[in-house]
Amino acid sequence: MAAPRPATPDDLPGIRHIIDHYIVHTPINFKAVPLTGTEAAEWFDRFSPTGRHRLFVTTGADTVTGFACTGPFVFRCAYDTTVMATVYLHPDHTRAGLGTALYTTLFDAIKEEDIHRITAGITQPNPGSVALHRKFGFTDVGTFTEAGRKFGKFHDVLWMERPLHLQ
Repeated sequence: MAAPRPATPDDLPGIRHIIDHYIVHTPINFKAVPLTGTEAAEWFDRFSPTGRHRLFVTTGADTVTGFACTGPFVFRCAYDTTVMATVYLHPDHTRAGLGTALYTTLFDAIKEEDIHRITAGITQPNPGSVALHRKFGFTDVGTFTEAGRKFGKFHDVLWMERPLHLQ
């Protein structure tokens, strides 16, 4: 596997493939239908090579194996110093250290940005994601019970946070 690097527009089909897998087959992503090309392009355009909102990928053998990003927590200016972190791995490339590599690269890239808090919302149950976030210093803030309904079932979302700079 290649080391994490900033995503390029050429990575978008692979990223979309990963996201669509989780949309169609799991409750992890609360979207109900796969992304359209326009939706994916608009989402991708939110990221930049500098600043608070970044997108990194890992690749291997002509495919995107995972991605991690930071984006807005809430679209109001008072929340600008809080970002939401997300990591998704290709289902054939989990438990190989990619999440750790992606988050290490992402958090290192944003360490000089005007960010105070990093948040994460994790649909439950997802012990692997919870463990990864705890490894990076995230702590539980609370659980929104039955916050989303997918596949005819309600799902809880665990909210976690960490300061950008750990003590």
